[in-house]
Amino acid sequence: MDYKELGLKAGIEIHQQLDTAEKLFCRCPTCLRDIDERTGEFYRYLRATESELGEIDQAAREEMRLVRKFCYYTYDTVCLVEHDEEPPAPMNPEALEICLTIAKMLGMTPVEQVHTMRKLVIDGSNTSGFQRTALVALSGALPNGCRIETICLEEEAAQRVKDETFSLDRLGIPLVEITTAPCMHTPEAVAEVAEYIGMVLRSTGRVKRGLGTIRQDINVSIADGARVEIKGVQDLDLIAEVVRREVQRQTNLLAIRDELVKRGARVDHNVIDVTSIFAETKSSILKKAKAILAVKLCGFAGLVGREIQPGRRLGSEMSDYAKKCGVGGIFHTDELPAYGVTAEEVARLREFVGAGENDAVVIVAAGRERAGCAIEQVLIRAEMALSGVPEETRKMLEGGSTAYMRPLPGAARMYPETDVFAVTIDADRWESIKVPELLTDRAARFVREFGLDEALARQVAFSERLPLFEKAVAAGVRPTLAARTLLATCRELARDGVAVDRVSEGELLALLVAVEAGRAAKEAIPDLITELARTADGAVGGPEERVNAAIEKVSPAVSQADVEAIVHRIVTERQEFARERGMGALGPLMGVVMQELRGSVDGKVVSEILRRELKQLLS
Repeated sequence: MDYKELGLKAGIEIHQQLDTAEKLFCRCPTCLRDIDERTGEFYRYLRATESELGEIDQAAREEMRLVRKFCYYTYDTVCLVEHDEEPPAPMNPEALEICLTIAKMLGMTPVEQVHTMRKLVIDGSNTSGFQRTALVALSGALPNGCRIETICLEEEAAQRVKDETFSLDRLGIPLVEITTAPCMHTPEAVAEVAEYIGMVLRSTGRVKRGLGTIRQDINVSIADGARVEIKGVQDLDLIAEVVRREVQRQTNLLAIRDELVKRGARVDHNVIDVTSIFAETKSSILKKAKAILAVKLCGFAGLVGREIQPGRRLGSEMSDYAKKCGVGGIFHTDELPAYGVTAEEVARLREFVGAGENDAVVIVAAGRERAGCAIEQVLIRAEMALSGVPEETRKMLEGGSTAYMRPLPGAARMYPETDVFAVTIDADRWESIKVPELLTDRAARFVREFGLDEALARQVAFSERLPLFEKAVAAGVRPTLAARTLLATCRELARDGVAVDRVSEGELLALLVAVEAGRAAKEAIPDLITELARTADGAVGGPEERVNAAIEKVSPAVSQADVEAIVHRIVTERQEFARERGMGALGPLMGVVMQELRGSVDGKVVSEILRRELKQLLS
């Protein structure tokens, strides 16, 4: 696609959890729990509240179409603030400091006073029906010339367990939201900006890592299209594909609009009860429905079933809207006969509603109230098709396509939080914020100071093991040994099924120090890590004691005299091979010797002794 000609504009919102000891508005820890550890549960119904001007946000109004009962799991690490049964505590100063640090790294200007607001959210992810959020800084810049508009500090939402059930352990974890201007014009540019901001965030060393700790919301529009917000893109590698598919969707919706206009298409708002037509149906879905309602879409034939994204059609969009009323989906004549519906039933349906050759018919099967609600939603989405692309909030599906969630929120969504005091950001406080070294700069320094190759230096700088690497180097461990052990060796062992995550950082550090001191050979490192992982349960003693015990079992000390005797024996047993290959036998014999020594002696020492023994034999 020619994105310039299409007028692509994209912006991104990045949400990153901060690694603080306490939550944003209470003193509970920010640890996540297993749902089997829950101590109880309670239930809530949520409804939208009016803004200061007496308005209800349209996105919240959409969520209220279906009355839902939400269940919340509680733990011994959450309090009444998460339950929304106690006012919030003052804003966590550690979280604000990290947010200011990120703002300074992005060249932003802090606000004079940080005021907390309430953002209306009634999808069940907050027990209170709103999310607390505060604007912290404005107007930053990125290296490619793109602009950062705002950075906000807000509380993380509850984690959805299933359907209407949520877990409160995540609710309230401090979160920064970084919003860019719509200054990206290719899918690749969006991915590059997201990657750079992610690097800045990790450079602080004070953000959480792992799946679900960072999420991207992408805003996309094209000329003649509309702004669409795509929520919850977690995989950096999928960002460009999500943008490409959204451009494809909007382009196809515009083409459908043009075809509908050309046909003189219209939406017949007459809702027809067609339950009797399917009285003898073999379709399991229709058979159990109390009511089956239909609408005629004049001139829509062949377009309801047209693909607009991989795996998605205009009918999928209508189905998304209908599902807001609690139904499972819709049937339409572009896809029928199918799902147990026969050709004869389709013919009777078309005749009953008076559908012509160019008309499409959509049916909804459910209880009468839900079916009525759903068919009205289908009519709303069909009318939108006549105009082109509606403004929406959408969720990402597997592979990068998207589905409708709700309308874009408006200004009525925000109103002041009266239970949290404002926080002043004066010049002294701003000046006291220290800017950490960027990970890209740190990688370049590792190449310059430690002699690491560029690829390894970048891996170390961006790894979660970076702090441990720097501790090891400070303790006198060779940088290359530390880097390869913490990255390559640990990764390879994990792939082989070794529970490397059970080996503490203290034990890994003690192991590296022992190898550097000559108390164990570097060749023994994989076996030693495996032993430490195997004996993690019921471990007794500190890291150094544990490492010494592992060395004693896996790689006991061998004297030089013993090494020389082993080498002499192996060379003598294979002297015909050695005489035939000459010094070329060094490599194969080295493997035999090291296997017998089980990594208890440094390879360089063994190589020197073996070389000397071979020369003596050959002379």
